[in-house]
Amino acid sequence: MHSERQHQRDRGIDRVPAHLHASRLPWSDLRLSVPNTRNSEAIVSFVECTLVELTHEDVGAEYISSNVWGMKRTQFIVADDVGEQFQKRHYGDRLGWHESTVPRRTVRDELITHLTRSPSASADQSGEGAASEPDTFVVKPVRELRTP
Repeated sequence: MHSERQHQRDRGIDRVPAHLHASRLPWSDLRLSVPNTRNSEAIVSFVECTLVELTHEDVGAEYISSNVWGMKRTQFIVADDVGEQFQKRHYGDRLGWHESTVPRRTVRDELITHLTRSPSASADQSGEGAASEPDTFVVKPVRELRTP
């Protein structure tokens, strides 16, 4: 026999609402490998969606690339209440962490530039075959971003 509490759990009353599961959060699908097959209009749309989520949720964007000199990581997190200023964190294996504040337009332009790289541009940057993994871009909770 099920107790009343067990019966409530079976009906989903005590479960986390479906809209709160990470796979269903609006920003959970904002990830991309570079190079990719998206056209420039799709990249711009993708970046605009990313900026909206960064402004309205407690999430940050992270772009990771590898080359012969090591890994580079660039993170963007909203720095004000209206999403016009962003904290940019940049990490390189040789120089460590560097932080600055940049305007929304700069974040938009940098993301578009990174995400529209062609296969040849990515190979040139990383030293032709030096990095076997593609560059990656992902939006994730701020608490999950690596920090200095």
